[in-house]
Amino acid sequence: MKKALITGITGQDGSYLAEYLLAQGYEVHGLTRLNAGTEEDYSFWRIQSIRDQLILHAGNLEDYSNLEAIIRTVQPDECYHLAAETFVFNSLEDESAILKTNTQSTHHLLLGLKNHVPECRLFFAGSSEMFGQASEAPQNESTPFNPRSIYGVSKVIGHDLIRYYRDHLGLFACTGVLYNHESPRRGTRFVTRKITSTAVKIKLGMEAELRLGNIEAERDWGYAGDTVTAMHAMLVADQPDHYVIATGTTHTIRNFLEQAFGELDLDYEEYLIIDEEFYRPKEDVPLVGDASRIRSQLQWEPKVSFEDMVREMIQSDLEYFQSLLQ
Repeated sequence: MKKALITGITGQDGSYLAEYLLAQGYEVHGLTRLNAGTEEDYSFWRIQSIRDQLILHAGNLEDYSNLEAIIRTVQPDECYHLAAETFVFNSLEDESAILKTNTQSTHHLLLGLKNHVPECRLFFAGSSEMFGQASEAPQNESTPFNPRSIYGVSKVIGHDLIRYYRDHLGLFACTGVLYNHESPRRGTRFVTRKITSTAVKIKLGMEAELRLGNIEAERDWGYAGDTVTAMHAMLVADQPDHYVIATGTTHTIRNFLEQAFGELDLDYEEYLIIDEEFYRPKEDVPLVGDASRIRSQLQWEPKVSFEDMVREMIQSDLEYFQSLLQ
């Protein structure tokens, strides 16, 4: 039986990946934060239905000795590095923390695998934010990185570490450049879940308005359940490489609003307030991925449509908030 170790197992991607690997017959181990699962931490809700099938290890990716002990204990065949700090609020402390956490954790993981399980195959979750102010659209594996956020910078550094350990130290290490991917398990800080949860609350009389910034911003939105199958395909391939994982199609936030509110027979324009507080600079070149390489080389294809994804998110939020009113 193959063993997989997932960092960030309680997140959106980690939970879908854990379910997928269990269905493939894997023994699945997950790294959680030291306080995970306590009354102060609610992150376990995504893996609650499979928790008794998982082997969880509390640890700190920034503590090398702690991580090293977990790697020695698990002896994984595959490792999926999904944990990362995402949000930066433009203070020196925030930027320093995100650089330290995201780069140091990746380095520690690579070093631990090289020293104790060099045959383990490693997936690193990159991001379309690595392209940032892109020079072309769509972006592919040859498009130069040009990050415009500290998060994007940290992911480029992580990718360079992955490439160094692969090309010079012989590890089977891959980067998946992940474009936006959503699901009912997406955190409510992200605009997609903000839209679906607020739309449902408006439908149920719990809220009266939705505040957003630029609704003409475009995104290449895929489904998280499809994205994790690409991660696995990369680690069972014959050779390690990096791949863009995307749908190749963009939708605007306005499109998302129309779909989400339409599922509830609502007109979003009656409730939307444009608020400059939520504006982000618009990309001159849209972030949309060309995933033809992984499609042709690894036969990966996304299966869930944009419309079905939004419908599932609305239905999940509707069931949840209705349960609170009963």
